[in-house]
Amino acid sequence: MYFDFTVNAKNLARKKLPEKKRASASRHSDLQSAKMATNDIGIEVKELDKRASGQAFEVTLNPCSQEAKGNFPLSTPKKKDLSLEEIQRKLEAAEERRKSHEAEVLKQLADKREHEKEVQQKAMEESSNFSKMAEEKLKQKMEANKENRTALLQAMNDKFKEKDKKLEEVRRNKENKDEDQS
Repeated sequence: MYFDFTVNAKNLARKKLPEKKRASASRHSDLQSAKMATNDIGIEVKELDKRASGQAFEVTLNPCSQEAKGNFPLSTPKKKDLSLEEIQRKLEAAEERRKSHEAEVLKQLADKREHEKEVQQKAMEESSNFSKMAEEKLKQKMEANKENRTALLQAMNDKFKEKDKKLEEVRRNKENKDEDQS
Protein backbone atom coordinates (compact mmCIF):
# COMPACT_ATOMS: atom_id res chain seq x y z
CA MET A 1 0.00 0.00 0.00
CA TYR A 2 1.53 3.36 -1.01
CA PHE A 3 0.68 6.85 0.22
CA ASP A 4 2.11 10.08 -1.19
CA PHE A 5 2.76 12.71 1.46
CA THR A 6 3.53 16.02 -0.21
CA VAL A 7 5.25 18.90 1.45
CA ASN A 8 3.04 21.97 1.31
CA ALA A 9 4.68 25.17 -0.03
CA LYS A 10 3.04 27.26 2.73
CA ASN A 11 4.66 25.11 5.42
CA LEU A 12 8.05 25.60 3.78
CA ALA A 13 7.62 29.35 3.69
CA ARG A 14 6.87 29.53 7.44
CA LYS A 15 10.17 28.00 8.46
CA LYS A 16 13.31 30.12 8.32
CA LEU A 17 15.51 27.48 6.62
CA PRO A 18 16.80 27.49 3.05
CA GLU A 19 14.37 25.70 0.72
CA LYS A 20 16.37 22.43 0.39
CA LYS A 21 16.87 22.22 4.13
CA ARG A 22 13.24 23.10 4.72
CA ALA A 23 12.06 20.25 2.52
CA SER A 24 14.37 17.67 4.10
CA ALA A 25 13.59 18.83 7.65
CA SER A 26 9.89 18.73 6.96
CA ARG A 27 10.14 15.25 5.48
CA HIS A 28 12.27 14.05 8.39
CA SER A 29 9.86 15.36 11.00
CA ASP A 30 6.85 13.93 9.11
CA LEU A 31 8.57 10.56 8.92
CA GLN A 32 9.49 10.57 12.62
CA SER A 33 5.95 11.47 13.65
CA ALA A 34 4.52 8.77 11.38
CA LYS A 35 6.84 6.15 12.88
CA MET A 36 6.01 7.14 16.45
CA ALA A 37 2.28 7.17 15.86
CA THR A 38 2.25 3.79 14.21
CA ASN A 39 4.70 1.69 16.23
CA ASP A 40 2.09 0.59 18.75
CA ILE A 41 -0.29 -0.83 16.08
CA GLY A 42 2.37 -2.44 13.84
CA ILE A 43 2.61 -0.08 10.89
CA GLU A 44 5.95 0.42 9.16
CA VAL A 45 6.60 3.48 7.03
CA LYS A 46 9.51 3.49 4.57
CA GLU A 47 10.68 6.54 2.69
CA LEU A 48 10.78 6.00 -1.10
CA ASP A 49 12.49 7.98 -3.85
CA LYS A 50 11.63 11.64 -4.40
CA ARG A 51 8.90 12.63 -6.78
CA ALA A 52 8.08 15.87 -8.56
CA SER A 53 4.94 16.26 -6.47
CA GLY A 54 6.67 15.66 -3.15
CA GLN A 55 7.81 12.67 -1.12
CA ALA A 56 6.57 9.04 -1.37
CA PHE A 57 6.29 6.60 1.52
CA GLU A 58 5.55 2.89 1.68
CA VAL A 59 3.19 1.95 4.52
CA THR A 60 3.17 -1.70 5.68
CA LEU A 61 0.65 -3.03 8.21
CA ASN A 62 2.02 -5.73 10.55
CA PRO A 63 0.26 -7.37 13.48
CA CYS A 64 2.68 -6.90 16.37
CA SER A 65 0.81 -8.10 19.43
CA GLN A 66 0.92 -11.70 20.63
CA GLU A 67 -2.88 -11.90 20.61
CA ALA A 68 -3.00 -11.10 16.89
CA LYS A 69 -0.40 -13.76 16.17
CA GLY A 70 -2.22 -16.38 18.22
CA ASN A 71 -5.39 -16.12 16.16
CA PHE A 72 -3.81 -17.80 13.13
CA PRO A 73 -2.97 -21.52 13.40
CA LEU A 74 0.56 -22.08 12.12
CA SER A 75 0.68 -25.86 12.42
CA THR A 76 -0.58 -28.10 9.65
CA PRO A 77 -3.54 -30.35 10.39
CA LYS A 78 -2.56 -33.80 11.57
CA LYS A 79 -2.93 -36.66 9.14
CA LYS A 80 -5.32 -39.35 10.15
CA ASP A 81 -3.92 -42.83 10.61
CA LEU A 82 -4.52 -45.14 7.68
CA SER A 83 -5.54 -48.69 8.32
CA LEU A 84 -3.84 -51.66 6.69
CA GLU A 85 -6.91 -52.27 4.51
CA GLU A 86 -6.90 -48.68 3.22
CA ILE A 87 -3.20 -48.88 2.45
CA GLN A 88 -3.71 -52.20 0.68
CA ARG A 89 -6.64 -50.78 -1.30
CA LYS A 90 -4.59 -47.73 -2.34
CA LEU A 91 -1.68 -49.96 -3.41
CA GLU A 92 -4.02 -52.12 -5.50
CA ALA A 93 -5.53 -49.04 -7.11
CA ALA A 94 -2.05 -47.76 -7.90
CA GLU A 95 -1.10 -51.14 -9.39
CA GLU A 96 -4.27 -51.08 -11.53
CA ARG A 97 -3.43 -47.61 -12.78
CA ARG A 98 0.13 -48.66 -13.55
CA LYS A 99 -1.05 -51.74 -15.46
CA SER A 100 -3.66 -49.80 -17.42
CA HIS A 101 -1.08 -47.16 -18.29
CA GLU A 102 1.38 -49.86 -19.36
CA ALA A 103 -1.30 -51.54 -21.50
CA GLU A 104 -2.16 -48.21 -23.09
CA VAL A 105 1.50 -47.54 -23.89
CA LEU A 106 1.89 -51.04 -25.37
CA LYS A 107 -1.25 -50.52 -27.47
CA GLN A 108 0.11 -47.20 -28.77
CA LEU A 109 3.42 -48.87 -29.64
CA ALA A 110 1.61 -51.71 -31.45
CA ASP A 111 -0.46 -49.18 -33.39
CA LYS A 112 2.71 -47.29 -34.28
CA ARG A 113 4.43 -50.47 -35.48
CA GLU A 114 1.36 -51.43 -37.54
CA HIS A 115 1.35 -47.98 -39.12
CA GLU A 116 5.07 -48.28 -39.90
CA LYS A 117 4.48 -51.66 -41.56
CA GLU A 118 1.64 -50.21 -43.63
CA VAL A 119 3.81 -47.28 -44.69
CA GLN A 120 6.68 -49.60 -45.63
CA GLN A 121 4.34 -51.88 -47.58
CA LYS A 122 2.82 -48.91 -49.41
CA ALA A 123 6.30 -47.57 -50.19
CA MET A 124 7.35 -50.96 -51.55
CA GLU A 125 4.21 -51.15 -53.71
CA GLU A 126 4.79 -47.66 -55.04
CA SER A 127 8.43 -48.48 -55.71
CA SER A 128 7.53 -51.67 -57.60
CA ASN A 129 4.79 -49.84 -59.52
CA PHE A 130 7.25 -47.10 -60.40
CA SER A 131 9.86 -49.59 -61.56
CA LYS A 132 7.25 -51.45 -63.64
CA MET A 133 6.06 -48.21 -65.23
CA ALA A 134 9.65 -47.13 -65.89
CA GLU A 135 10.42 -50.52 -67.44
CA GLU A 136 7.32 -50.33 -69.65
CA LYS A 137 8.20 -46.80 -70.77
CA LEU A 138 11.76 -47.92 -71.52
CA LYS A 139 10.48 -50.85 -73.57
CA GLN A 140 8.12 -48.56 -75.48
CA LYS A 141 10.94 -46.13 -76.18
CA MET A 142 13.21 -48.95 -77.31
CA GLU A 143 10.51 -50.32 -79.60
CA ALA A 144 9.84 -46.84 -80.99
CA ASN A 145 13.57 -46.31 -81.54
CA LYS A 146 13.84 -49.70 -83.20
CA GLU A 147 10.88 -48.97 -85.48
CA ASN A 148 12.29 -45.53 -86.31
CA ARG A 149 15.67 -47.03 -87.08
CA THR A 150 14.23 -49.78 -89.29
CA ALA A 151 12.08 -47.18 -91.06
CA LEU A 152 15.14 -44.94 -91.53
CA LEU A 153 17.22 -47.88 -92.82
CA GLN A 154 14.40 -48.90 -95.16
CA ALA A 155 14.14 -45.33 -96.46
CA MET A 156 17.90 -45.21 -97.00
CA ASN A 157 17.83 -48.58 -98.77
CA ASP A 158 15.01 -47.39 -101.02
CA LYS A 159 16.95 -44.21 -101.76
CA PHE A 160 20.12 -46.19 -102.55
CA LYS A 161 18.12 -48.56 -104.77
CA GLU A 162 16.71 -45.62 -106.72
CA LYS A 163 20.21 -44.17 -107.09
CA ASP A 164 21.45 -47.57 -108.27
CA LYS A 165 18.63 -47.71 -110.79
CA LYS A 166 19.50 -44.23 -112.06
CA LEU A 167 23.18 -45.15 -112.24
CA GLU A 168 22.34 -48.32 -114.12
CA GLU A 169 20.14 -46.38 -116.50
CA VAL A 170 22.86 -43.76 -117.06
CA ARG A 171 25.36 -46.60 -117.80
CA ARG A 172 23.02 -48.20 -120.27
CA ASN A 173 22.40 -44.87 -121.96
CA LYS A 174 26.14 -44.27 -122.12
CA GLU A 175 26.76 -47.73 -123.54
CA ASN A 176 23.99 -47.23 -126.11
CA LYS A 177 25.56 -43.90 -127.11
CA ASP A 178 28.97 -45.51 -127.40
CA GLU A 179 27.59 -48.26 -129.57
CA ASP A 180 25.75 -45.80 -131.74
CA GLN A 181 28.90 -43.79 -132.29
CA SER A 182 31.02 -46.64 -133.17
